[in-house]
Amino acid sequence: MRKIAIYGKGGIGKSTTTQNTVAALAEMGRKVMVVGCDPKADSTRLLLGGLSQRTVLDTLREEGEDVELDDILLPGYASSLCTESGGPEPGVGCAGRGIITSINMLEQLGAYDPEKNLDYTFYDVLGDVVCGGFAMPIREGKAEEIYIVVSGEMMAMYAANNICKGICKFAQSGVVRLGGLICNSRNTDNERELIEELARRLGTKMVHFVPRDNDVQRAELRRKTVIEWDPNVPQANEYRTLARNIEANDLRVIPTPLEIEELEELLIGFGIAA
Repeated sequence: MRKIAIYGKGGIGKSTTTQNTVAALAEMGRKVMVVGCDPKADSTRLLLGGLSQRTVLDTLREEGEDVELDDILLPGYASSLCTESGGPEPGVGCAGRGIITSINMLEQLGAYDPEKNLDYTFYDVLGDVVCGGFAMPIREGKAEEIYIVVSGEMMAMYAANNICKGICKFAQSGVVRLGGLICNSRNTDNERELIEELARRLGTKMVHFVPRDNDVQRAELRRKTVIEWDPNVPQANEYRTLARNIEANDLRVIPTPLEIEELEELLIGFGIAA
């Protein structure tokens, strides 16, 4: 089983990218589990047809420790499996703890057992690596393969670079490695070339360039992934290509993060911040 975590700046499109990639893998016949690690609990919504899934933390609060796996792991599009960690009550506690609690609960209930025949587990993780809870999938080896969703915007690149610093910290004592960058395009100038160069400097590669397309929003309004909404539109093939590229990717690196001055020079060199 490949254990993959998707990181990136908040609002960059991690959840959309994750769910559409999972839909493509599931369409290929792969058995995939998605673990939503965002307190908003929106990491599986499209795979579940818009269903608001009860989170692991909500289930524990309501039912105590008497929880069955079927209570927190629901079937989604093309036999994918979906769970949401959830978060604490507003203003109380640490959201990162929800990730730790959820993953431990899934392990105790047998979600990762070999007889489940999982090909992939995807962790969709909130924003930057901001605390121990959100770093948990990489800190404790729950995720071994990291993909960072990025765009040609300065703050998206800054967040990607910070995430690489987090990977470096935990890679020295564990198995976590960077698999590559996924460019979720914002149609900025020279974006493809910029992200390819960023990837090169980080010691990795751009796994795929996902063009900006309004069909993504059209599908989301129907509460579906693009592939389920209309498997014949060009954007569906973009996610299929991304899924195939991830499946074929055997690059695993400890990245080489940039200094902030290098990032700024890179942007200026591509005419972004001139």
